[in-house]
Amino acid sequence: MSQTDRQKRLRLLVRKLNRQRKQQASQIDILCNNLIAAQRAFLIRLHGISFVAQFHKSLLGAADLNDLLRRAGRLLQQELPGAGVSFFLRRGEGCELHVVRSEEARLPEERGPEDCFNSELVDSICKSNRSCSLDDMFGMGLDSSLRGLNRFSLATLPLNDLGRSLGFVLLYRRSPQTLTAAELHTLTPVMCGLSQAIHAARVALHANG
Repeated sequence: MSQTDRQKRLRLLVRKLNRQRKQQASQIDILCNNLIAAQRAFLIRLHGISFVAQFHKSLLGAADLNDLLRRAGRLLQQELPGAGVSFFLRRGEGCELHVVRSEEARLPEERGPEDCFNSELVDSICKSNRSCSLDDMFGMGLDSSLRGLNRFSLATLPLNDLGRSLGFVLLYRRSPQTLTAAELHTLTPVMCGLSQAIHAARVALHANG
């Protein structure tokens, strides 16, 4: 074999080795990214489980319905920094409002977004018995022209016991902050336990009354 042929074979071999190294490096990158993604997903799931457990534990021993909602509101605010929380609870033909104040969610002189909710809108959200975005609420009759409403990012989560609507939780942040789908997803699992606690508190209230 001539020297020229040897050099050609050597160059081909080097190119082949380089291609193999690049393929291996690419495979290692993909594997590392998959491991990182899996670890991140595990940590998020672990945080969610921890939040649910801590949430339910913190509701134990609430003195009455007001104390229960106050505790629940504070826990939701801890999970959603800077958020305001309002509970709309069905009562007979109407609805009672419980507001957990947040200095970050709105300025002291501002009206809260819960003030923009009329009885028809509240009834529509309760009957829907599902999570509602701002667009959903506009479709149900929320007036987009109301002054100051555009300063907030809004969402609702349903409260129901055995499929029967007890009301809903209104969550909001003052712009430019927004409520993210991931944050709302984290809160959804605690709504069932909170609904049961609200129902139990009301039963106890009527029994004592």
